[in-house]
Amino acid sequence: MKELNNMLCIPCPAETLPMTESQCKRLLENIPGWELEKKDGLIRLRRTFTLPDFMSALAFSNKIGELAEAEQHHPELIIAWGSVTVTWWTHSIKGLHINDFIMAARTSALESDQACTGSAKAAR
Repeated sequence: MKELNNMLCIPCPAETLPMTESQCKRLLENIPGWELEKKDGLIRLRRTFTLPDFMSALAFSNKIGELAEAEQHHPELIIAWGSVTVTWWTHSIKGLHINDFIMAARTSALESDQACTGSAKAAR
């Protein structure tokens, strides 16, 4: 499979079925640091990134926001002093779609870009 962060997001009609937990677990192997979370009966992708301070967390969140706007696919972001928790799922299908894994991989790539400037580090 092509690297997820290089794949294109595809339109996801509302009648699309969400991925099964077993499909999700296979794809999860391609995005280190991310975990499956069950919330309100839905499977979601979640990861917390650790940053040095609030302004770095805010800047990282803004980069995620730009990425989300470009694809018209938006995560839940929780910004706190020194951390950003990102949760991806596809609202219209009430679960996970390949697009969520693509966006998680791209979010991780943003972390790598920030790490080069010394601003972001994944929480373990």
